[in-house]
Amino acid sequence: MPTVRFEGAEIECERGDTLRDVLLAAGLSPHNGRAATANCRGHGTCGTCAVHVDGAVSEPTRRERLRLRVPPHDPDSGLRLSCQTTVEGDATVTKFPGFWGQHLGDGE
Repeated sequence: MPTVRFEGAEIECERGDTLRDVLLAAGLSPHNGRAATANCRGHGTCGTCAVHVDGAVSEPTRRERLRLRVPPHDPDSGLRLSCQTTVEGDATVTKFPGFWGQHLGDGE
C-alpha cells in the first residue's frame, strides 16, 4: 500500500486512488481557506486543489494540463491538481499559500 505524507500525517491508500480523495478521507484538505467550500468538487476545473507532489503519481491529465495553463497558475510551476492525480506509490504532498495554492515558497 502506498503512503501519502501531507502536513505531518502519513496516510495509507490503495494504488490508483485519487490524491484529493485520499486527503479528504483522512480529514485533511488540499484546499486553502474558502477554497475548501468554493471548489469544483474534483472535476479539474477550478484549480484550487493544486499541490506539489514528490513521488510516484500518474502523469498529468489533459484537463489538468489545460487548467494549469490558466492564471494564476503557471504550467511550469510543477504543481499538480490533486483531483486529477492518482497515487501510484509513496508520495509527499506540499500545499502552498494562496487561494489556489499558487504562491510557491514566497511566504504569502
